[in-house]
Amino acid sequence: MKRRILWITSILSSIMTFGAAIFGFMVTSRLMYLKKKDDDFILNREITAKRFDEVWFSIVRKTEKWIDSPNGYPIKAIFLEPLNTNNYVVICHGVTENKTNSFKYARLFERLGFNSVVYDHRRHGDSGGKTTSFGYYEKMDLQSVIKAVNDYAGEDAIIGIHGESMGAATTILYAGTLEDHANFYIADCAFSDFTDQLLYLMKKETPLRTILAIKLADIFLRVRDGYSLRLVSPREAVLNIEKPVLFIHSLPDDFILPEMSQELYDLKQGPKQLKLFKIGAHAQSFNQNAIEYEQTIVDFLKTYNLLPKT
Repeated sequence: MKRRILWITSILSSIMTFGAAIFGFMVTSRLMYLKKKDDDFILNREITAKRFDEVWFSIVRKTEKWIDSPNGYPIKAIFLEPLNTNNYVVICHGVTENKTNSFKYARLFERLGFNSVVYDHRRHGDSGGKTTSFGYYEKMDLQSVIKAVNDYAGEDAIIGIHGESMGAATTILYAGTLEDHANFYIADCAFSDFTDQLLYLMKKETPLRTILAIKLADIFLRVRDGYSLRLVSPREAVLNIEKPVLFIHSLPDDFILPEMSQELYDLKQGPKQLKLFKIGAHAQSFNQNAIEYEQTIVDFLKTYNLLPKT
């Protein structure tokens, strides 16, 4: 009888272990290789919505650059220079997007007296890299981009970083864990902690309701991609940022909740502002509130004397 119980227990244990392994592998694969939007789809969407001006892009002074990532792949960047200035804003797009989604912000900052640098995150657009890490490796790539901009623009330049969604989280992680070398940061709809964000989406979109699934995925992620979820935590990084930060979010956002930007704002010490728009789904604050969005940035830059003199 005991032998039979041991045999059954052994089989059940093996089945559970195998099931856990399959689950962990599937979850981490979905994270690491998250399905991206097609590049042509993004381009056509931005043209149709009149957010990407093909004529402007064809005539604007620009330089394409390949920047070496410390993670061992090339990053594709475009330096957009419609103005005779050495002031730049580096624009970080969200997950599944590419640099084409950043051109609308480049036009905004052009009106405010800045040239821009748009680039593709790892595994997106034309850049290298095999996996998406939701800010962990991306912050190191951003560090390389900022270094290239600083070397190019010179010491007296005003340098800003604008990030949207994952790009906003990457911006905060860069500024709070690697360097705080830009003059200002704009974080549009950032998550405050990736573990909390995953748990929220899991409860919202799947029958799973336990943190154990996240912990299991974390173990596999460490093995497969070399980092832990707990290291993707803007709420920890924001405590170290000394420069001005503008936090932006739309109240109807049900993908990354606006409470996360509120949390980051509350945690940030020193110069900061928060703008919560009443209209707009996730990453749609600018698209749905373009005039107010631009004025919000103008007011922020004026407050901290960072608006270039024209």
